Amino acid sequence: MDELTYEREYFAQGYLAVAGVDEVGRGPLAGPVVCAAVILPLEEEKRIAGIDDSKKLTKKKRELLAEQIKEVALAYSIAEVDEKTIDEINILQATRLGMKKAVEGLSLPPDFVLTDGNMTLDIAPPQKSIVKGDALVCSIGAASILAKVYRDKLMENFAERYPCYGFEHNVGYGTAEHIRAIREHGICDIHRKTFVKNFLGDREKNEP
Repeated sequence: MDELTYEREYFAQGYLAVAGVDEVGRGPLAGPVVCAAVILPLEEEKRIAGIDDSKKLTKKKRELLAEQIKEVALAYSIAEVDEKTIDEINILQATRLGMKKAVEGLSLPPDFVLTDGNMTLDIAPPQKSIVKGDALVCSIGAASILAKVYRDKLMENFAERYPCYGFEHNVGYGTAEHIRAIREHGICDIHRKTFVKNFLGDREKNEP
């Protein structure tokens, strides 16, 4: 991960509160998409070592970093958009909505926003999208970690309510185990109907 290079660049241009934004959960068959926004301090003594794209980190490392990020960040916000909204407006628009909610939920209003990927948000501050930003930009990487830890915990809780799908392992993604369970038991309340229809065949869409 960089040394807050992007954040320092915009700070030098007069932007004092640069937020990084990322999402987790665009691809799963179940559960919400979760977005996070983070504003990190630029002082070297407050820099958190080890921040990276959340997918490259172990679960234990992500959880440790998430706690550090929450302690050190000038502000952070986590927002989720549920499966019903995803079905209604599609996953791209749901992700944009979640990122917008995360940015607007920051206790310190950002004056510049950096987003992962190629995503334009309906927000007031100026913004820039950076492809692979979660691996290049410290604050975006921090946001990806917070979103991933939050969503994984959420899916573990759902696993207790809906035990047959293996949510504690697959966190809603379309693994062979998960697809087999859908075909055997049907879908539950948190499944994205627009995502699972190909796995149901002619089966009636009942809850298990």
